Amino acid sequence: MQRRSRLALLAGLALIATGCDWYYNDVPSPDDLWHITPWFDHMIAQKSVHPYSRADIPRYTPEGTVPVSGGEPDWSAEFAQGKTTTADGLKNPTAGGAGPIARHGAATPEIPGSLDAKGDTLFENFCSPCHGPAGAGDGAVGRRMGAPPLLSPRARGFSDGYLYSIIRYGRGLMPRYGDKVFDPLDRWAIVNHVRKLQAAAPQPAAVPTPAPQPIQPKPATPKPAAPKPKPTPGAPQ
Repeated sequence: MQRRSRLALLAGLALIATGCDWYYNDVPSPDDLWHITPWFDHMIAQKSVHPYSRADIPRYTPEGTVPVSGGEPDWSAEFAQGKTTTADGLKNPTAGGAGPIARHGAATPEIPGSLDAKGDTLFENFCSPCHGPAGAGDGAVGRRMGAPPLLSPRARGFSDGYLYSIIRYGRGLMPRYGDKVFDPLDRWAIVNHVRKLQAAAPQPAAVPTPAPQPIQPKPATPKPAAPKPKPTPGAPQ
């Protein structure tokens, strides 16, 4: 009897040992069932965006972050103090139909079309509400805020770098647009469009300064006659 019990115990242990292997190796895992269950499959095959798996998807990085490929220098503190040395020293890399310039950071979506088309589109979207479609300062918002025209002799005298800096950092009532027009090439496209508007508009006629007139001497004013003394009462006339 004891021998049969021992044999039964050994058989049970052997069955348990081989059963575990069979369960883990041959029986399908419940995790594999999610792939064939229709109401769970959409969670696996969904069209989700993985922002760090591709380099051409914009990433929202903390302020002041510099990409590993280098960044654009910052002269905002100098420009805010009214110093234009760095701004005036900037060279327009697209002047005269120059080729494309190097961009900083990861690739970003670009507006298709030529440089002129970019400048026209961006000016219409960001600048014309204040400065007007032709740069005359007659935009719907500019008429209420007193936006200066871009066709004045003063605006024509600004350097390309100064206009670029105004777009990037703002000036006076104009807010900065560097966070909206973040591609340097697009900012230069706006500068070129402003120059195009200035070239198409006639310069305002200079108001002639009148010649100084000689000062004429004033005529001498005659002195009033001295009053006659009043007669004293009782005195002989």
